Amino acid sequence: MFKVRKLEIILTSLFFSVLMIALIVNIVIYMKRDSAEAINNNYNNSRQEIIAKQNIRGRILSRDGDVLAGTNIENGQEVRIYPYRNLFAHVVGYAVKGKAGIENSESMNLLLSHEKMSDKIQNQLSSAKNYGDNVITTLDVDLQKTAYDALGAYNGAVVVTEVSTGKVLAMVSKPDFDPNEIADIWDGIVADENSSVLLNRATQGLYPPGSTFKIVSALEYYRENGGDVSGYRFNCSGKYSYEGCTIRCYHGSVHGSEDFKQSFAKSCNASFANVGTTLAIPSWQKTCKELLFDCPLDTPISYKQSHFKLQETDSANDLMQTSIGQGDTQITPLLLNMITSSVANKGKCMVPYVVDRLEDHDGNVVRQNHPAQQCVTMTEDESAFLTELMRSVVEDGGTGRKLKNDNYTAAGKTGSAEYSSAKDDSHAWFTGFAPVENPQIAVTVIVESAGSGGEYAVPVAKRIFDTYFGIAQ
Repeated sequence: MFKVRKLEIILTSLFFSVLMIALIVNIVIYMKRDSAEAINNNYNNSRQEIIAKQNIRGRILSRDGDVLAGTNIENGQEVRIYPYRNLFAHVVGYAVKGKAGIENSESMNLLLSHEKMSDKIQNQLSSAKNYGDNVITTLDVDLQKTAYDALGAYNGAVVVTEVSTGKVLAMVSKPDFDPNEIADIWDGIVADENSSVLLNRATQGLYPPGSTFKIVSALEYYRENGGDVSGYRFNCSGKYSYEGCTIRCYHGSVHGSEDFKQSFAKSCNASFANVGTTLAIPSWQKTCKELLFDCPLDTPISYKQSHFKLQETDSANDLMQTSIGQGDTQITPLLLNMITSSVANKGKCMVPYVVDRLEDHDGNVVRQNHPAQQCVTMTEDESAFLTELMRSVVEDGGTGRKLKNDNYTAAGKTGSAEYSSAKDDSHAWFTGFAPVENPQIAVTVIVESAGSGGEYAVPVAKRIFDTYFGIAQ
C-alpha cells in the first residue's frame, strides 16, 4: 500500500512539474516573441512613465527626413507637436489620451535612448533628459499630400504601397482630426456615439468590396476551369436571373455579347452573377482563405480582419450577390491593397509595414526593418491572367479608362459597392498598380457614398500615380 501511494505521489509531482515547466515556457515565448513589444507599448504600462522621466520622446520622420511628430519644450513642459496637422493623423497617431498609430506601436522605442554613454552621464550630472530614439517611417510626404487632397471633402481611405517590399508610402483616412488638438477635442469625440473620426478606415474600415471582388471571382473561375476561360461567352441584356433571383448591371447598362475579359473590363454584374452560379463554394472559400480573408496578417499595423461569409447552405441570391462583391463579404482597403500587390508581384504577398528603421539622436541606425513575405496567394500564371484582365479595365475602354495615358501603363479594377437599400447609395472603389510591365506601386482608394468607382475613385488614383511618376498635374 505504501509503495502504491508513493508512486502516486511521484507521478502527481511529475505531472504538475511538467505543467509548471510548460507554463513557464509558454510565458517566456509569449513575452519574447508574441507580445513583448505590445506590452511595452501599452499606455497602461507604468514602465513607460518611468522612462519618460529620463528621456525626451523621439521624433517620427518621413522617409526623406521630414518631421511628422516631435517634442518641443514650452514653459518647461514637453509638448508633442505634429507639423503636418491632419495630414498624417491616423497613420502617425497621437500620444495623449492614450495612443494610436505609430505613436502607439513604437511608443517604447520612441522613449528608449541609445545616446552615447558619455552624453547620458553628462545629462545626468546636469539634470537634463536624454533624447529618445527616432522612428524613420516609409511614408512619402508628397504622396500623402496628393492622396489627402485628392480625397477632398469625401470620407474614405487611400493606401499606397511599394509592390516589391510592402512599404506603406501613403495612408489616408477621412474624416480626420488635428492630433495637436486631441486633448481639447477628446471629450467631444468620446461623447458623440456616432463619431468615427478616430477610426483608421484604411486598416480598420470594413466595406462591401463591390466589383473589386471580381478579381477574386475571376481567379476562382480560372482555377475551376483549369486555367482556360477562352470558351466563355455571355450575352448581357442588363440583368441575369437564376432560381427566381435577379442581378442587374450598374445603372441598367446593357453590355451585349462579351467574353470573359470584356465582362471584367466592363464590370458586368450580369455576367459575373452567371459566373458565380457555376462556382463550387468550398473551393471558393479555400481561395479566399489563401487571399487572407478571415486570416491574421503579419503586419505590425493595427487592422481588422476581412470576411468572406458565403456558405453552401446560402441562397442563390447570396451566391450571385457575393460574386459581384455584395452580400455579407467585407474587406478593408489594406487587404484589398495586399491582394492587388500580390497580383502585381507574381503572387507573392508582402507584409505591409510603415517603420523603416530606428535611429539614435545622432542618426546611427539602432534597428533596420526588412521586407518580409506574408504568403504566396497565387501562381505566376494566375497573376499574369489577372494582370491582363486588370490591364483591360484601363486600356480596352473599361471602367478604369480615365487612367489610360502616354506616360505609364496601369492595371486595376473599379467598384461601386452598394451599402443600403437605396440602390443609388454606393461607395466608389479603385485598386490597381503601375507600371504594368514592372509594377512599382499599388494604390487602393475608397470614396464613401460617392457613386461609381470609375467616376470618383479612379481620378484619385490617377493623381497619386502621376505624382509618383513625376507627371505635372
